[in-house]
Amino acid sequence: MNLIEALILGIVQGLTEFLPVSSSGHLELVKAIFGNDYEKNQGLMLTLCLHAATAFSTIYVFRKDIGTILSDLINSKTGAGKAFGVKIIISMIPAVFIGLFFEDFIAALFDGNIALVGSLLLVTAILLFFADKVRESRNDLSYLYALYIGIIQAIAILPGISRSGATIALAVLLKIERDKAARFSFLMVVPLILGSMAKSIIDGDLTQDTASFFPLLVGFIGAFITGVFACKWMIALVKKSKLKYFSLYCIIVGTFALLMSI
Repeated sequence: MNLIEALILGIVQGLTEFLPVSSSGHLELVKAIFGNDYEKNQGLMLTLCLHAATAFSTIYVFRKDIGTILSDLINSKTGAGKAFGVKIIISMIPAVFIGLFFEDFIAALFDGNIALVGSLLLVTAILLFFADKVRESRNDLSYLYALYIGIIQAIAILPGISRSGATIALAVLLKIERDKAARFSFLMVVPLILGSMAKSIIDGDLTQDTASFFPLLVGFIGAFITGVFACKWMIALVKKSKLKYFSLYCIIVGTFALLMSI
């Protein structure tokens, strides 16, 4: 993997992690275009590095919200921050379950399966299309709704299902206020990414050689900078009910992926 490839992959990850178009699906498509010849360890390092970058970009954008949540949880305060934090913990349960018991099965899907990516991008398009039709925002983000959103986040582990798109779309369909839906969608994934990194380090899955350090660094920086931009942009777009445009985009890219797989 050279520096240009790493930069492109970083930019793709940074943009698509927050925009509802499936970061995992796009990374698989770009890897396929580049030849998808990364060694297993290099591919794992790259994936974790790029996801870490977008996790840190989320932390940067929502640093005040995270500070309030952590302060309320640590000091056992009863308030909006604590309630929001508990809902994030609840939302993590389905994805943690899938990660612990179906890790090998999920990993096998991330192996150049372009037909699957294309098909699931079309599923993402359908979710976004119907969510864009919703105009009411009269429900609060309850603990039960947090679990529902967590379940669809676990399903969105599949390459081609947009995690942000699926979680935001479901929240909007549940008639949760759009700004809160976007904030919850972006914040709920941060503990999962950091937890996944910690697990890989503890399990000894990661080894690093000097030759691939700089490409990973370039990819990280590219993903972080574009992630900050995309996160802020997506919040504004969700408020303005612009999901239909991403639905159309997913249809185009999904169709392209299916044609590539023939």
